[in-house]
Amino acid sequence: MFHTTVARAANRGARVFLLLLLPAFAAACTTTGSGPSTSANAPWPMLSYYQDMYGEIEDNGIVIPAVDVTKIDRQYLRQMVDYPTSEPVGTIVIDPGNRFLYLVMENGKAMRYGIGVAKAGLEYEGDGVIGRKAEWPNWAPTLAMIEREPERYRPLAAGMLGGLTNPLGSRALYLYKDGKDTLYRIHGTTEPWSIGKSVSSGCIRLLNHDIMDLYKRVPRGARMVVLGAGQPQPGTV
Repeated sequence: MFHTTVARAANRGARVFLLLLLPAFAAACTTTGSGPSTSANAPWPMLSYYQDMYGEIEDNGIVIPAVDVTKIDRQYLRQMVDYPTSEPVGTIVIDPGNRFLYLVMENGKAMRYGIGVAKAGLEYEGDGVIGRKAEWPNWAPTLAMIEREPERYRPLAAGMLGGLTNPLGSRALYLYKDGKDTLYRIHGTTEPWSIGKSVSSGCIRLLNHDIMDLYKRVPRGARMVVLGAGQPQPGTV
């Protein structure tokens, strides 16, 4: 009887010991591999931060809807990045090939914004200054646009007031060279999904939230540099 009781106790102890070891075995299984998951369903620690950044806002009586940041490639969301360059602080550098706009900041940093780039945004290369700034700018289609899609654009030939349906979005910055308007624009968009892509119209488009942020940061007269296709960023070290 004594030996039977001892055996039962030993068996219970062994089972408890194994149960205690199970979490360790499970942990060992989950930590093997090459690092954090890169699955599309992987947790995003910065999600709430960006949801706040791109949440619904009211501007001059106009309510700008929240952006669904989960539908935009994360690299194209506004963020501070390392950007060593000889360009002075306050310079806007546009890299249309890689779909980025940089605002040069102090200590080798830049604020980076994702952009959508239309054909007009690829046709200019060089530098200039911000000669004009506008909030909720008016817009009118070009003659080429009217000729290409007359049914769509002819009714708008006289122009369109600023607002949520206006293709220029909430803000616009106009590039001037030698005192003349180059017709090159940085502006908002009614199509958040287009950021990071080639687009059909406009020049350089940003999310409305981002163009408003950039607009506040740059004054008239700020320097702007537009890189050509395959051109290295100016003054990088």
